[in-house]
This record gives sequence, C-alpha cells and structure tokens, in this order.
Amino acid sequence: GQPVESGGGSVQSGGSLRLSCTGETGYTYTRICMGWFREAPGKEREGVASIDKNGRITYAESVKGRFTISREDGGENLVALQMDSLKPEDTAMYYCAAEGLYDGCSGLQSRNFAYWGQGTQVTVSS
Repeated sequence: GQPVESGGGSVQSGGSLRLSCTGETGYTYTRICMGWFREAPGKEREGVASIDKNGRITYAESVKGRFTISREDGGENLVALQMDSLKPEDTAMYYCAAEGLYDGCSGLQSRNFAYWGQGTQVTVSS
C-alpha cells in the first residue's frame, strides 16, 4: 500500500512545517515500523526519523531536538513529522516509508521499508 505525504511547502529559516502520511485506502498496515526520509538534489536519500510499534524513536543527528515524529493510530493516517527551527539545509523532498521491519527500524536504512510515498517538497530559505 503506497502511502501519500502532505504538508510540504516553503518557509523561511526558523519556521515550522508539519508533514502527514496517509495510508492507501483499503490496505491494512501493520504499523510495525514507519519512517521519514529525505533526498536533496545531488545527495543520497537519508533517514530522518523512524518509530516502531513500541514507540521506540530514532532521529538522524542533524534533526535531533528540532523534528518530532509521531504515530497517528487509527484511521488512514499513519505517521506525522513536526519540523521546527527549520534550516536551509533541511531543503529536500521528504518521503514517508511504511511497512518496515522491526529489527531494522532504528537503523534508518531505506532498504528496511517496503512501501514509499511519492514525496512532498520542503524548501527552507535563508
């Protein structure tokens, strides 16, 4: 089930955005491990944050203290990412990743996840 991201946009440095990830209608997600990744032009996709079924959360060092991942249990909403104190270097396409394996959840590796959204653009200007 391909998830769908929403909430991206353009903000100035220091601003905030909240990304949401909605599951594909009709598909039942295990919600064992979900995550957010980002990809900037010319750079490899990198893990931003993940959360497993027990609430264990992992953040990339670059976003610790600024980003907050949360589960949205119930309904079609899967996971959200609150981004505060945004910096120009946070500019990237952000992807929701679903149906990740439990053991690899904290590793923030893209290969751990089965389904990916199309992405939502986040642009931070200085």
